[in-house]
Amino acid sequence: MDWLLVTAGAFTGLVVGATGVGGGALMTPILLLLFGVAPRAAIGIDLWYAAVTKVAAAGVHHQQRLVDWPIVFRLWAGSLSASLATVLWMRAQPVSGAHLDWLRAAIAIAVCVTAIGMLFTLRTAGGRVDAAQSFRPWQTPLTVLVGVVLGTLVTLTSVGAGALGAVCLLYLYPQRLTAGKLVATDIAHAIPLAIVAGLGHLSLSNVDGRLLANLLAGSIPAAFIGARLSARMPHRPLRVLLAIVLLAVGLLLLDGLLR
Repeated sequence: MDWLLVTAGAFTGLVVGATGVGGGALMTPILLLLFGVAPRAAIGIDLWYAAVTKVAAAGVHHQQRLVDWPIVFRLWAGSLSASLATVLWMRAQPVSGAHLDWLRAAIAIAVCVTAIGMLFTLRTAGGRVDAAQSFRPWQTPLTVLVGVVLGTLVTLTSVGAGALGAVCLLYLYPQRLTAGKLVATDIAHAIPLAIVAGLGHLSLSNVDGRLLANLLAGSIPAAFIGARLSARMPHRPLRVLLAIVLLAVGLLLLDGLLR
């Protein structure tokens, strides 16, 4: 038992349970920066970490009837097929040692874009409220398209299912999704996506079982607690704080590449 890994898993699990964000955007940089895990292994470990952690949180949210399943099914229509296609492409075009810096850069950029998107969420959502009726016919096809983008990005970097997913959903459904429903729906969508992508990385031998077990030992109970607290927490200031942290982490990753 590595208590530093357990603590890192618990911290991220608490954030995931409460906000739906952090499974990839927080854990992958933590594995890269604090534990020196190789990029491919960090992505594979994080996908399984996110899947199991979000199962613990999703059970609580489902009991509270917060998951909007029609939206989840629309996202799955795009994300699961895109993830499977990306896995097949990765098997045909394996990432070599020469491409590791590009992979690190992709993770860093995904984290930064996620953070910036979170900061602008409330402003973009307002436009959709003002034009709700005219925008409604576009919601389903755009939701499927968002799923395609998330499925590809998550499979390649493990980042995006939580944070970017939440940003897109709030933009598409500002009136339909309350803060609690947004978190629950985002988490429910991310679980099968992380499993499909995780199976792909497992087939590529990118998963360290011992390291993953230590992370899950902390994350599972913490995610359960975070999900219980989610409905009582002030989501707006929490998301702003999390966005600032993610932006700092993303810039730190980029700085390490430029040196």
